[in-house]
Amino acid sequence: MSKRAVLEVIALDVEDAVAARAGGADRLELVTDMAADGLTPSVATVRAIRAAVDIDVRVMLRLADGFAAGDVARLVRVAGELREAGADQFVLGFLDADGDVDLAAVERLAAVLEGCRWTFHRAIDRAADRAALRKRLADFPGLDTYLTAGAAGGVDEGLPVLVAEGRRQGEPGYEQQLLVGGGLRLEHVPKLLDAGIDGFHIGGAARPSGWDGPVSADAVARWRAVLGDAA
Repeated sequence: MSKRAVLEVIALDVEDAVAARAGGADRLELVTDMAADGLTPSVATVRAIRAAVDIDVRVMLRLADGFAAGDVARLVRVAGELREAGADQFVLGFLDADGDVDLAAVERLAAVLEGCRWTFHRAIDRAADRAALRKRLADFPGLDTYLTAGAAGGVDEGLPVLVAEGRRQGEPGYEQQLLVGGGLRLEHVPKLLDAGIDGFHIGGAARPSGWDGPVSADAVARWRAVLGDAA
């Protein structure tokens, strides 16, 4: 039996979370400050959303714009506070000045997450060598997903890479789920499904009024209808 494609929606607050759930989202990526491409939300927001919806929530661990880890000790403290608030899934990913994965930062956070499931976010699209990054992270505890557009410029540019990687899923270094996001449009979906990709991530596409407006349950439902119940 084919499995249902995962539809993940970016949520900023409880209103977004409730609308995304009503539209058929399987999971939320919880962030704040989309002007900085998504930073760590407050503990209070995490608690409120966990109380409001019963779907999976992945919480961003990122304190500043860009892909440098910055204050890792603070990140570790924040991760611990978020876990105490009920967060049990996360999103993170850091690069060093050379575009390689910042293994030390990721190791410290993975230790405090203690096996919680997590996504390595679109830092992979800025990596100097995405295949090498995957190899270095292949056996990290809890890492089960890569959020990627295939290229820094978005899905239009990265589609060939996504299709190629989708067809390699299950091979060594490619066991994690591909979650496609970053300029993703409905017209991309058939080709991605044909490549075996079963994870889709939307932000602005769920907000007809743009980032100043809330998530629309109807917009999310349109994506759910196109993805269907199975990939």
